[in-house]
Amino acid sequence: MKKIAILLCLLFFMTSVDQIFAHSGRTDSSGGHNCSEKSQAKGLCDGYHYHNGGSTQNKQTEIPATNTKDKDCTDFSTYDEVVDYWNQKGYSASNDPENLDGWGNGVVDDGIPCEPPDGYDKTKINNSSEQLAFKQKREDQETGKEEGYNVGKQDGYSGNQENLDVSSGSESYRESYHAAYIKGYEEGKSKIEQEKSIASEAGYKSGQETETIKIPESYIKNQLLRNAYEAGFDKALLEKTVIKIKKLRNKGYEDGMQDIQNPPNNLEEQLLNAYKEGYEEAQKELQEKYYNEGYAAAFSSLQYSEPEISSKKFTKWYKEGFISNKEVNQRSREKTRGIWRRLYYS
Repeated sequence: MKKIAILLCLLFFMTSVDQIFAHSGRTDSSGGHNCSEKSQAKGLCDGYHYHNGGSTQNKQTEIPATNTKDKDCTDFSTYDEVVDYWNQKGYSASNDPENLDGWGNGVVDDGIPCEPPDGYDKTKINNSSEQLAFKQKREDQETGKEEGYNVGKQDGYSGNQENLDVSSGSESYRESYHAAYIKGYEEGKSKIEQEKSIASEAGYKSGQETETIKIPESYIKNQLLRNAYEAGFDKALLEKTVIKIKKLRNKGYEDGMQDIQNPPNNLEEQLLNAYKEGYEEAQKELQEKYYNEGYAAAFSSLQYSEPEISSKKFTKWYKEGFISNKEVNQRSREKTRGIWRRLYYS
């Protein structure tokens, strides 16, 4: 009988131990489990304990819970509550003392507590791979935006577009860089255009006041601003030259009408040519005038006689006109033939 009693005691003891160590992290059929090493290290529990009022069928083997703070996924009514709890605790794949990571989804230590519903935004879960990827993407976007804008503005100001796209960095970085570059480029371009306009006006004003260009120091170092200043200066010089050309052409015309060639001294070739053009235009008008007078005189006199003109040049033009009158010459020949006929038949 003693042997039988001893065997029964051993069987009872082994059954109790099996129930005690039946679950290392999740609750067993009685609603309890052994405290994990992580939880013990944090002082959250000690040994076997129950959740939600669970108990064994045999009250003699019940071991009371020493810490009721350890939670399971079934303790939450919504998944947002799970995430809020997880985030408040600062849990992660490597820091999960309550073994919430992997519950129900078959993936342990992936940084996702319990089992999220389909389509749940996992970027809300602290330290999840989705959140880390989201943060990295946002960081890349901000970096690309800042760098793209700065480079674009510099390129727009300098007048080149060599750095519109980059091959390095993530896709998020490159996309943000490209968009920001265009914005910065337009702003840089607008800025240099405004400064070029100011430089051009300054050059124009200087060109109106002097014939010798002297570029300010502030424009020498920037080729675009220097070119704008020079263009403004040249524009003013050109306008002054056009005015001078017009004046000298008028003077040449006036001198030509008086048959006096007297251009100003030390004229540039361009200005001297303007004077000559005016003079020659007047001379042609005078030539046409005296030529026509000689032509008309031939109608009233068949015999040429010198006009009362002091200028030999004008007299020459007058005579050329007189001689060129073919109508008078024809009448003269007909008159001569008539005289010879009368003499012949008389």
